[in-house]
This record gives sequence, C-alpha cells and structure tokens, in this order.
Amino acid sequence: MVQRRAMHKIKLALLSAFTIALSGCGAAGDSAPAPEKSAAELAYISDASPIAKSRLDAAIAPLFDDPAMAETRALLVMHQGKLIAELYGDGYDADTRFISWSMAKSFTGVLIGFLVADGRLVLDDPAPVPAWQRSGDPRGEITLRQLLQMSSGLDHTETAEEGGKTVFEADTNRMLFLDGAQDVAAYAEARPMEARPGEKFEYSTATSMILSDIITRTLTRSTDPQVRRDITLRFIRGRLLEPLGMDSTYPEFDPSGTFLGGSMIQATARDYAKFGEFLRHKGARKGAQHLPVSWVRFMTTSSENDPAYGGHIWLNKHRPESRNPVLFPDNGPDTIFAALGHLGQQIVVSPDQQLTVVRLGKTQDDVLAPMSAQIGRIMALFPIRG
Repeated sequence: MVQRRAMHKIKLALLSAFTIALSGCGAAGDSAPAPEKSAAELAYISDASPIAKSRLDAAIAPLFDDPAMAETRALLVMHQGKLIAELYGDGYDADTRFISWSMAKSFTGVLIGFLVADGRLVLDDPAPVPAWQRSGDPRGEITLRQLLQMSSGLDHTETAEEGGKTVFEADTNRMLFLDGAQDVAAYAEARPMEARPGEKFEYSTATSMILSDIITRTLTRSTDPQVRRDITLRFIRGRLLEPLGMDSTYPEFDPSGTFLGGSMIQATARDYAKFGEFLRHKGARKGAQHLPVSWVRFMTTSSENDPAYGGHIWLNKHRPESRNPVLFPDNGPDTIFAALGHLGQQIVVSPDQQLTVVRLGKTQDDVLAPMSAQIGRIMALFPIRG
C-alpha cells in the first residue's frame, strides 16, 4: 500500500505538456477531462477503504500536487484501526523519521498525565519548579493545569511579532538555538510574569519545556545531564513508546539532559499514527488502559481562555476573532482534536468517525489554511458514527 509520487508526477507533467500542445486544436474553452487513474496509481489506498479509491484519492492528491499546499512528504489515513491509505513524497518512505516540531507538546501532555495518575503530580497544585519557590515570587502560584492549558501568565514570545521582537529575539529561537540552548528549561523558567496565572492564553514552546523539566525532576533529583536523560528516556520508552509499539520514535534532549518536549521528537509517520490512535482509544491499546480516560478527557476539553485549546492539544472549535483559526470547525465534528506542529505537521483524530489522519511536510505557517482545509475535506468523506 506504500507508494511514492515520482511516477505520478512524471505522468502529470507529460499530461500537462500534451494538454497544452493540444489546447489550440479545439474550440475556445474546451478542456479535456482528467484521465482515470490506473489500479497501480491507486494502490496506495487499501481495498478495505470504506470510501471508493477514486474518491479518496481525489481528496488526497491535492496535498501532493497543488502548489498551494506546498510540500507534503507523508499522508496516512487510519479508519477503525486499519491503515487504509499511505502515500509518501519523493525521497521519503515508511522508514523515514520526521521531526515532530510542536506535535511533541501533546506527547508531553500525555507524559504529565502518567505522573498525575501515579500520584506524583497534582493538576491544581503549584507547579514544582524550584526557581519559583522563593517567598513573594508570583510564579509560585502557577499550577500544572495552567501550564498545560498555556495560561501561566509567563512572558513568553513564541515567534517574531510585527513591531515587536525579531525572529532572533523571540523566546523560542533564543531558547532552542541561541543563548538558552545549553539549558532550555532554565531559560524558560527564568522568564518573568506578564499576567496573572490563568488570566490569558499564550501559546509557547517555553511552557512545554517547563513541563518537560518537571517530568525529569519528578523522576530524579540528580542534576547530572546523563542521569537526567537516561531516566527520562527510560520513562518515556517504558510508559509510552514500548506499550504502543512506537519502535522508531526518538525523543531529543538538550545538553542539560532535559527532554525537548516542546518541539523535538523524531518518528515515522506510522508511529505518529499509533500515538493518534492511542488517544482515539482514550489512552488504551489492545485492551490495556495505559492512561486514565479522565486524563484524555481533560486534554480534549476546552480551556477557559481558548476554546480551541485543551491540555496541550488543539481542538476543532472556533477561536476568539483576534486569533488565527486552527483545524476546520465548520467542516467536521467538534470532537476532533489534533497534535499540530510547525510547517504543517498534523496528527488529526476524530473519535466520532473512528479516524486518524497524519500529514507531515513543509508548509510555511502563514499559508497553512489551504492544507488544513484539505485535511478537513478528506475527513469529511467518512461518516460520523451513529
């Protein structure tokens, strides 16, 4: 079922040239109908698909062929737990590891959930960050819930702002690649407050890095980078990756031994799909409940300050007018949720349609709308479970 686009693109190019050559031969306005695709061209879609192959392909193909979508490198569709479509761009295949970017945030949300379930963290207690525990420090009032819902009140600037910080001054780039790169969590935790905890929504990778540090500090008191890394990696593998069969997945760490849980996981498209399916099944896999249903419910419930954001995951709901839309709230159930990342990385899950769609590629963040809308069209083909 795995298929690449090289031959398809060659055929499209030849067809386009042929069509142009013939365009002067017919009456003005005449256009040749698109040729039907061969069985080989549609082989990336499983015979088990409940949607006709030609119809499903018509919704998938623009992601690879339409310049407005930029570059799609991988597209997977799972329905009722079965892989029914899998397509890769030139140079990529089922063994390719793709960077998560901010999809990693949802992984971090799940890891925090394990520790809450274990009784080692409490959702509405002040976040256990030693740097905030000094008397009179307002950051000591920030709760774990507020961090997970991006409402901490910390002064974090995610990206460059018009008339504000440049790309090199924004906190995410400084933290990950410049002066904060040696100890990413320390940079994030040192930022001052700009609002009261719980008062406003402010999406930030720095917030996820604070949560990553909390995970490691909960697991070990050691400050040795290698110990911190090894213990955290063992936890991630033992509680999440191995139970889900995510054999290709590799979390990255900074030099201080902190998991880069805001943006840096490497995994195949199939492993990302396994993560989406895990959440679709409310934290269960093959009959075993690994994560409490109540935690998945928390993650997928709207936060107070942004209806389209839950507990470190995006929701298919309308946002306040001043904020950029995400997903496709006018074209799909409001129960859809998604892990989203820079340049159009997406794990989109629809429990009501028994559907998980993974799209990986390179689409600039300011032109994501056509690509996201096309994902919505793919999902709209599938019926809502009664």
